[in-house]
Amino acid sequence: MTTLAETTKRHSRLDIRGLIAVLLTLAVISAPLWSGRAELRLLSEFLSFLALAILWNLLAGYAGLLSVGQQAFVGLGGYALFVLCAHAGFSPYLAIPLTIVAASVLAAMFAPLLFRLDGAYFAIGTWVAAETVMLVFAMIPALGGGAGMSIPAASVKAIAAGKELREAIIFWLVAGLSLATIFGVYGLLRSRAGLALMAVRDNKLAAASLGIDIWRTRFVTYVIVAAMSGGLGAVIFLQKLRISPSAAFSLNDWTVMIIFAVVIGGIGRLEGALVGAVLYFLLREMMADLGAVYLIVLGSLAILVMLFSRKGLWGLIETRFGWSLMPTERKP
Repeated sequence: MTTLAETTKRHSRLDIRGLIAVLLTLAVISAPLWSGRAELRLLSEFLSFLALAILWNLLAGYAGLLSVGQQAFVGLGGYALFVLCAHAGFSPYLAIPLTIVAASVLAAMFAPLLFRLDGAYFAIGTWVAAETVMLVFAMIPALGGGAGMSIPAASVKAIAAGKELREAIIFWLVAGLSLATIFGVYGLLRSRAGLALMAVRDNKLAAASLGIDIWRTRFVTYVIVAAMSGGLGAVIFLQKLRISPSAAFSLNDWTVMIIFAVVIGGIGRLEGALVGAVLYFLLREMMADLGAVYLIVLGSLAILVMLFSRKGLWGLIETRFGWSLMPTERKP
């Protein structure tokens, strides 16, 4: 039975974590007031990368779906935004929610086919599906083919008249969707649906014996992850103002590096995605000018982590100190 002292201590930790989360959120929201344009772009990139890492961790670490085709939804979100703005005359504010819908529809179409596969076959299937989507967009002349396209100036001006305000609003769109994704996934894992996901992660057969519909649970998770990935892709390329098939559907940028960050941080733990994303960006900024050496260091780090800690760097920290920044378990 939990004692009063243990309960008080647990609530104290939750209060501290909540306070830190509020302070960090306020710091992010106020970033246009205290940072320059370069710092704002870097923070946007980090937040979107972190959100994508948490989404992939939700998909692979909880639902057991090892996808290497998430670039399909990031790219679709970006292209859907540009098509809606350039060819349908929509404002970016209206187009962004529609990109989320478009990505969820594509995922709902892919899922019945991909879920027939398992393990490595599923991973290869997701990659083939993503490459197919990329080829489709690359062959459409109205979208610039392989060269891509730029967002119309009128759509950019519709965001805001002034350049500085426009930069700030685009940052707030990226930050808002990224933070909504991060806190949304945390809330999901704290809900009954999250309990079902963790049950599937821990023991699929036991979860099924308890009445959990594994196919439905995975389907809903896959669609949610795809939808938010599409929305993130839209705001990422809205900030870039230009899109091309190679950039929008980049396996390296939107899947490989995401997987790297989650694996070294700790798959199946939200903190793992955070630790991995922070470490990846630190290494990238410090070693970006070293060329091949930078990639060798990343690869060596991943190998070392897998050899000495299958639970990633956060697994080592959690085992050694018992820390939990974003606890998802529920204790009686």
